[in-house]
Amino acid sequence: MAKLLLNGAGLTVEALAAAARGIGGVALAENGLAKMRETRALIDHAIENRIPVYGVTTGLGARSTEALDAETLAGFSLQTIRGRAHAVGEPMPRDTVRALMLARLNTLLTGYSGARPEVASYLANVLDANLVPVAGGLGSIGGGDLVLNATVALSLIGEGRMTGPDGQEGPAADMLRAAGIEPLQLAPRDGLALANHTGFTAGQGALALDSALTGFAAAQAAACLTMEGFRANLTPLDPRALAAKPLPGQTIAAEGLRTLLEGSTLWRPGTARRLQDPLSIRNTVQIHGGTAAALAKARPIVETELNGASDNPIAIAETGEVISCGAYHSTELGLALESVSRAWQHLAMGQVARIARMMDPDFTGLPLFLARPDSGSNAFAPVLKLAEDLAAEITQATMPQPVWPSINANGVEDSLTSAPVAARTLTRITDLGRRLTAIELMVGAQAADLRGITADLGPPMTGLYRAIRALSPQIDTDRPLTNDMESLAKHIREGRLPPPA
Repeated sequence: MAKLLLNGAGLTVEALAAAARGIGGVALAENGLAKMRETRALIDHAIENRIPVYGVTTGLGARSTEALDAETLAGFSLQTIRGRAHAVGEPMPRDTVRALMLARLNTLLTGYSGARPEVASYLANVLDANLVPVAGGLGSIGGGDLVLNATVALSLIGEGRMTGPDGQEGPAADMLRAAGIEPLQLAPRDGLALANHTGFTAGQGALALDSALTGFAAAQAAACLTMEGFRANLTPLDPRALAAKPLPGQTIAAEGLRTLLEGSTLWRPGTARRLQDPLSIRNTVQIHGGTAAALAKARPIVETELNGASDNPIAIAETGEVISCGAYHSTELGLALESVSRAWQHLAMGQVARIARMMDPDFTGLPLFLARPDSGSNAFAPVLKLAEDLAAEITQATMPQPVWPSINANGVEDSLTSAPVAARTLTRITDLGRRLTAIELMVGAQAADLRGITADLGPPMTGLYRAIRALSPQIDTDRPLTNDMESLAKHIREGRLPPPA
């Protein structure tokens, strides 16, 4: 497997997600390591000359006005990690921890942190060995992910726990040495560089956004299959109609829907059954346009976080300065992720409405609940309860993230973002959303069967219909549908639905 080349720039959501979810290693660009060497010299100069630098020659937080004596300075990096490794809760999934490490590794290569290049190389070695620190997922308020990052870093210095390539857990020191890696030895500044950054929120946010992007593609496809089964009127997708109010999100959504419906007989005049379809079908492009717009806005913000400094202080090679800043404060990132979650509620409610409309003979002209005639089956009737439960969970999760004046550091750190909550929330919403999309896919395929229009589908929808039927046969008699839905949701998560045209 090819290694992911990191240089502090150009890391995309998709590339990080693939590396985090896989087992491949990373390669470090020499120009990134060179930047780290250049700015590390500034840190060494500050130490040698007792120049006040936050977290290097001074204390942290409320103690930032205190100068560190020589004895304290020697062990301050180790103390920084030990004193902040307090994460609690269920351990973060392996892909989340790998995403955190990848995000931090890439931002180290910008050079702004002033950490030693050896720290970046060490992270790369651990990722190459597929060793993953064990850390609880709770402890960050978004002013840097200090507690979560420090708990991960505790394993890197051999004092926490790790899981190996086989998923088995053990003491970090033992796991590292079994892979031929000694625990990381810290120098001044290294501890804070490993703890105070936005790696968790950026990494988790990138994973969530990647899931949202694949989930949105599947939701677009499911809506198209509903249109096919319903025999919908496609004039709302006419570029001339959309040009009358060219909103950017609906333009993106409409282009995707038209591509998925390419070759369909629905484009022929007189094929649609109704002049005006229910709004959940007629306004799919507007409903999905809200999500498309939120995704388009979120991507550059997430990718800026993956490729930018989130340190305090930052070392600036061009001027030879080390200055304090607020780069760790993740307001824009949290708001961008939250906007995708809020938009997904609209998308989910459109799905529930379309699923319900497809069950109603008065709207479709098809059998009640899409049951085979004379089968005695209720077909999808009970699944409506599941769809509404999923929608309720999504709605609950889309509540605004809490923000208040923080009580931290004796009043010095009096602001927070709750961006980590936004990242975790979007992750949950996309997980729920895949299952709701799976229901719409099954309903659309059943409607196509009952209406006898599978030969009228264009190539994209034909490929989708066949992929669905390979995982979920049509319903002739009542049977449990859990495995069908979970299999479809898994294919969506892995980016295999919709299949390539």
